[in-house]
Amino acid sequence: MAPFPQFLSSLANFARPRHLAPFAVLATAALPQTADARARGYDGIWNVTFATTRGNCSSGYSVPFVVTGSRVSSAGGGRVSGRVNHSGAVAVQVSVGASHASGGGRLAGLNGAGSWKGVISGDRCSGTWHARRI
Repeated sequence: MAPFPQFLSSLANFARPRHLAPFAVLATAALPQTADARARGYDGIWNVTFATTRGNCSSGYSVPFVVTGSRVSSAGGGRVSGRVNHSGAVAVQVSVGASHASGGGRLAGLNGAGSWKGVISGDRCSGTWHARRI
């Protein structure tokens, strides 16, 4: 199992410009499922920074995610799936190998925040996340 820093950096490596097309596909390859989510303006690329508050996992790693309509996903490195509703409430699941995490929170305007928990390289960890639309 990869350590938490490698887990997040493997996702971040796919945010390089040459990978933006697959990133857009993975982050939200499907058509929007709700007109409300699109109308609220959550569509785009969001840079998410993770902080660990419990457990033996590293902090400070940033990973880009894409929102299209009501769907959330990411490019390469692992599986990312999630939803954002018309009021900005978001729920996301991420997995890379045996490591996995889930998180929830809210997007509003150009920012977002919430919490996450998961098992990274066998360690149970949890913390917070902050997002900024780029």
